[in-house]
Amino acid sequence: MPELSEERVLAALSQIQDPDLGRDIVSLGFVKDLRIEGDRVSFAIELTTPACPVKDMFKRQAEDAVRALGGVKEVEVTLTAQVRGAQGGPQQGQVPGIKHIVPVASGKGGVGKSTVSANLAIALAAQGASVGLMDADIYGPSIPTIMGINRSPEIEGGRIQPVTAHGVKVISMGFFVEEKQAVVWRGPMLAKMLDEFLGNVAWGELDYLIVDLPPGTGDVQLSLCQKLALTGAVVVSTPQDVALKVAQKAISLFETLKTPVLGLVENMSHYVCRHCGEREEIFGNGGTRRAAASLNLPLLGELPLATSIRVHSDEGRPTAVAEPDGPLGLAFKSLAEQMAAQISIRSLSGEIGRKVKLSF
Repeated sequence: MPELSEERVLAALSQIQDPDLGRDIVSLGFVKDLRIEGDRVSFAIELTTPACPVKDMFKRQAEDAVRALGGVKEVEVTLTAQVRGAQGGPQQGQVPGIKHIVPVASGKGGVGKSTVSANLAIALAAQGASVGLMDADIYGPSIPTIMGINRSPEIEGGRIQPVTAHGVKVISMGFFVEEKQAVVWRGPMLAKMLDEFLGNVAWGELDYLIVDLPPGTGDVQLSLCQKLALTGAVVVSTPQDVALKVAQKAISLFETLKTPVLGLVENMSHYVCRHCGEREEIFGNGGTRRAAASLNLPLLGELPLATSIRVHSDEGRPTAVAEPDGPLGLAFKSLAEQMAAQISIRSLSGEIGRKVKLSF
């Protein structure tokens, strides 16, 4: 039997392919701290995100590959993660300390965009990522309610300290206005608010900043895309044709502003009766999936219409917190993993969005 060596172990591990990146884990530099001590082999696999959807598969395949070499009695595989930002150093339009800025958008209101944003942020944080959530829906800020935050942020050293809830750093216009007070602002004021939230909030080091956008294609969307190097947008829709047509306008806006679209999310995809278990497709079936295919975009997830999601949001304990291991919580976890995978693909290929200068 050939002697156990680092070369043989790495050769065995090089047979493991990352299905999203299309390369093996050795050439990608994922294998770290390889040690061989007699018949014991240990090493780490450093993933590009703690929300990697195939991390358990990697660990299982790595253990099996090394044991198959023979002469190995014990294999210890440690999974770690290091979220990678843009390649080639800082770019114009990036916020220091924030690796990825991801706006969550919709063409119209009422599709559950804020609920998706909050649960997406929580699901990422629950898997070990450093996450911020910026509520940029100025006219209808609902994130404080969904996240169960009833206190205002503090000011330290002249900077706003985001409020932490469920492991996520949160900032919202809702912290600064009375609950029933209307915000009556034109474009320049909205742009100034974005500058304040991005430049004067002490976000610290973040892997992901999720931005809950207002519905439509207005001033906030334009300002955000023009000012920042965005990693990519997530577009939320419901299955029916009218919602999809409006969602496609949001996609068109991002394309015009040179902002990649990471994928689509179909919310309220179906309803399962909690009494009889019958599945009802209230808003139609598979519309977002078909739209994603026709636009050559990933479908990141299909989320059901469920009373408990609404109840959890009203109670300030989003579903990703209230039932993380239930079917609904796992649906949000899968959404976070699929989005994180798309970000990793773009990061490693150098396809991180850059600020674009346009005149309107």
